[in-house]
Amino acid sequence: MLIGVPKEIKPQEGRVGLTPEAVQEYVAHGHDVMVQTGAGAGIGADDDAYRAAGARIAPDAASIFAVAGMIVKVKEPQPAEWTMLRAGQILFTYLHLAPDPAQTRGLLASGVTAVAYEMVGDGHGLPLLTPMSEVAGRLAIEAAAIASRGHMGGKGLLLGGVPGVAPARVVVLGGGVVGTHAARMAVGLGAEVTILDRALPRLRQLDELFQGRVRTRYSSRAAIEAEIRAADVVVGAVLVPGAAAPRLITRQMLALMAPGTVLVDVAIDQGGCFETSRPTTHEAPTYVVDGIIHYCVANMPGAVPRTSSQALNNATLPYGLALADGGLAAIAASPALLAGLSVHRGHLTSAPVAEALALPFTPPQDALAL
Repeated sequence: MLIGVPKEIKPQEGRVGLTPEAVQEYVAHGHDVMVQTGAGAGIGADDDAYRAAGARIAPDAASIFAVAGMIVKVKEPQPAEWTMLRAGQILFTYLHLAPDPAQTRGLLASGVTAVAYEMVGDGHGLPLLTPMSEVAGRLAIEAAAIASRGHMGGKGLLLGGVPGVAPARVVVLGGGVVGTHAARMAVGLGAEVTILDRALPRLRQLDELFQGRVRTRYSSRAAIEAEIRAADVVVGAVLVPGAAAPRLITRQMLALMAPGTVLVDVAIDQGGCFETSRPTTHEAPTYVVDGIIHYCVANMPGAVPRTSSQALNNATLPYGLALADGGLAAIAASPALLAGLSVHRGHLTSAPVAEALALPFTPPQDALAL
């Protein structure tokens, strides 16, 4: 199969769908790989590095979309890319369709077969979402630390404090991968950390993992309100796989927090877990609502493209090779890939997305049979 790797065009996105090392693996499996010129600039891989790995270099994205049997990306296709997708082509990338009806309609109209990284499941979690969740969780605390500085409009706090001065209070909503890594970073900086989650078994795991260095609390509206009153930083780290994120903090609840409190919404790709959230970019990452600083960058791991691309490729490679080797048959044969199948030849095959957007749903097995 001919594998196409276009350059990412989302603002401030430096990641790349395939690293040169991953290209070598595809070539070793007998596949041709075409990479757009400059696609690897963000990770320090020039066109010669891709040629050395066995890839051909294309002058533009259109040249790739026109001939590739499978497109491997990082971020969801942008409007300019929807029209270049076509029936019979496989798209393998992050999609986050639930809060994005325009993209969903574009993919359905294209006839493409789209497998979403964030929905691929192996029975033990979401292996292709995990590495970027790890990166985003850690970056959330870095972003909060910067936004908390006085000249940035924050409270002027050092998250860890100093001897004789209390540390900042960090509240993490959600004890999954993002929340765990955010807590790990915050604890490492010396902050006072509380994690809220609705799964008691997970709270027990976190209590053992951090050995008393974080407080754990069952997540309820009353608990959230109580915690954010004293918080200096709130990290939104909730995930409902494939579906829109639940809104845990309303605009009215902002009044409970002191001016300069920082909200970091890592769930923004799925619509955000704060009512006042809207996507921002690395170029202009924050805005203020009712005195509360919001950080809602929709591609947080894009700020560290070398680390992110390597981590992502480590996770996606076996699944991408399976798709390249087997095509649609590989999806039908793999429960993990079948779980990631979101769109197939004009059919919406993700139940959470269909429910969120009130669109007709076709079970993935039925769509493939058609």
